[in-house]
Formats: sequence, structure tokens, C-alpha cells
Amino acid sequence: MKKYLLTICGLAIIATLVSCGNNNKKSTEYSNSYSQIDIPDTTMSETTKKITTEKETKTTTKKVVTKKKTEKQTKIPTTKRPISTATSTEPKTEKATPESNGTLGQQNALKSAKSYIEHSSFSYLELIEQLEFEKYSHEEAVYGADNCGADWNDEALESAKSYIDHSDFSYQGLLEQLEFEQFTHEQAVYGVDNCGADWFQEAAECATSYISHSSFSREELLDQLLYEGFTQEQAEYGVQSVGY
Repeated sequence: MKKYLLTICGLAIIATLVSCGNNNKKSTEYSNSYSQIDIPDTTMSETTKKITTEKETKTTTKKVVTKKKTEKQTKIPTTKRPISTATSTEPKTEKATPESNGTLGQQNALKSAKSYIEHSSFSYLELIEQLEFEKYSHEEAVYGADNCGADWNDEALESAKSYIDHSDFSYQGLLEQLEFEQFTHEQAVYGVDNCGADWFQEAAECATSYISHSSFSREELLDQLLYEGFTQEQAEYGVQSVGY
């Protein structure tokens, strides 16, 4: 009887051990299966991260085109201030009467005025300002300008020719430039009318200058030449001369 009970207990223990072994095996298989299922999740996470990174990297850069606005060319007045005015410089032709009648300051202002007129072109008011810049009094400067013998129409003409030789002007633009130099309107008109400029050629040279320094559409270039004071016909000629 005792042996029979021991046999039954042994069988029960063996059955229990077998059952536990099977459960452990199933648990291990389930764990391994769960681990295998988890791998795609990690892969999906990494894939999503990669796609997000690529989207962030491939940012499209928009090209911003800034339209250039061309200002009117600035016509800078010629500088007429010599480095030094030597007191020993005498005009080629001296008129004794004005120089001998004035004060010492007036006589020297007159000599300076004649020297300036011989070497450059000045309007009456501009010459007075130049002499005052040289520290002559207003009275001395006026005396020099009044008695220097300048023909102000001729001075305006010389100034107009000088501008035409060194830059491109329309008729109206050159007229305004001479008035800026303080020539009277009549003197400026005389200078512009007699300077010998071909205004169509001036428009062509002006258009070439603009095209060589910047890019223009046909309409922009036409507007620019009109802004410079050229007539419609002159501006059309200038635009055509550069190939438009």
C-alpha cells in the first residue's frame, strides 16, 4: 500500500515537471514571437525618422529677383578750384586802368579772375563764388568779375562744349546743367544752341552707356532716355541703336 502511494506521488511529480517544462517552452516561444513582431515596429520608426529627415533636408530655396531701379545719371559739375593760384602769374594781356584804379585787394582779385577765365569756363556768379572761396571779400570778388573782360555767352558756350565732350546730354539736360552752373537762362540757351551737338547721337551714346553698365528692357531704356530729357524721337533712335 505504501509502495503504491509512493508510485502515485512519483508519477504526479513527473507530470508536474513535464507540464512546467511545456509551459516554459511555450513562454519562450511566445517571447521570441513577440520579439520578432517588435522588430518591424523599430524598423518603421527608423524609416519614419529617415523620411522626416529627408523632408527637412530637401527644403526648396526660392530665388528672389530684385528689380533694379536705375536712377538718373548724376552730372557732377566740373571742379574749378586749382591747387594753387600763384601771385606771380600774370594775364597775357593786362588792362592797366582797372588794376591801377582799384584797391590792392581789388587788383589781386582781378588778376585771379582773369587767370581763372583763361584756364576754364565760369558763369558770372560762379566766378564771384570762386574768388570768395579764395578769401577775397565780396566787393573785391565783384570787382574782379566785373572787370575781367569775360563774355558770359562765350563762357556758357565753352562750358557746353566741355560737357558734350566728356558726357552724354540731351538738349534739356545740358540746358539745366548750365543753369546749375549759374549761367542765366539766356546764356545757357546760347551755349546749348551753339555747341554743335547731334542730339540723336547723344541719345545713342547715352543708351549705349546704360546698356554697358546694367540690363534694361526696351521699355525701361526708352523711359530712362525720356527721363534724361531726350525727345520721343531721339529716345526711339537711341533704343534702336543698341539693337532693340
